[in-house]
Amino acid sequence: MKTRFFIPIVFLFVTSVIWGQSKGHLVIVGGVQTKEIVAKFVELAGGENAKIIVIPNAGSNPIYWSEVQVKEFSELGAKSDYLLFTKETADADSNLKKMDWANAVFFLGGDQSDLTRDMLGTKLLEKVFDIYNNGGVVGGSSAGAAVMSEVMITGNELLNKDSTLAFISIQKGNIETSKGFGFIKNAIIDQHFLKRKRHNRLITLMCEHPELLGIAIDESTAIIVKPDETFEVIGNNQVLVYDPTEAKNIREDKRGNLGITGMKMHLLISGDKFDLKSKKVIE
Repeated sequence: MKTRFFIPIVFLFVTSVIWGQSKGHLVIVGGVQTKEIVAKFVELAGGENAKIIVIPNAGSNPIYWSEVQVKEFSELGAKSDYLLFTKETADADSNLKKMDWANAVFFLGGDQSDLTRDMLGTKLLEKVFDIYNNGGVVGGSSAGAAVMSEVMITGNELLNKDSTLAFISIQKGNIETSKGFGFIKNAIIDQHFLKRKRHNRLITLMCEHPELLGIAIDESTAIIVKPDETFEVIGNNQVLVYDPTEAKNIREDKRGNLGITGMKMHLLISGDKFDLKSKKVIE
């Protein structure tokens, strides 16, 4: 009896491995994407077989920038269209059918909170995950990068209200976060990082979320996250990875200033690779 049932069980296991789909790629851009980055996105999406949906909901001029991005993808041989909607219209049949057509999705920049407002809890976002979980490509730039992590930086400060002096401290409870889309579970994504000197806000969150990595991507730079949870840096500038997961003595003084001992930092350049599971640079 044992042998009789062993064969079909093994057969089902093997066929599920052979026929099952694996996760695709994430292309997370720190803002101001270059031709190299756009070309890589199209290549990963299948080149001339790429079918890309652009989602511009974060931006202040969504139709204009959608048309610019669609044209850029089209010039590289991809088929592309854009989808603009509200929270109320996100799950319209016409929108869901467009997602069934696509094998790649790209989120444009602007205000990441607008993207999460319109998409969290929708069937439309589930369709984006379906594309990714079946080998497709999901990417985003600036706000479209911030939404990739489950813990999302909104860009707002809670203690410092002087907008002319942004992120001047490393204090507990100052950096506002909210729920992002969660394509990346074990890290917080920040963008425009070196150009806009955003070290203070991400270091603050590393003290408050020491179980997570901090991935800081500069402008004209991207990380390509592969199905095995390693990523490669491409582009003109750098990516910083903060690793507080083995740090000790996270502390706070009476003013709310934060301290941490033994936090690692990796400064990565184009071509460098990093393993999100082992938390190590790949030599």
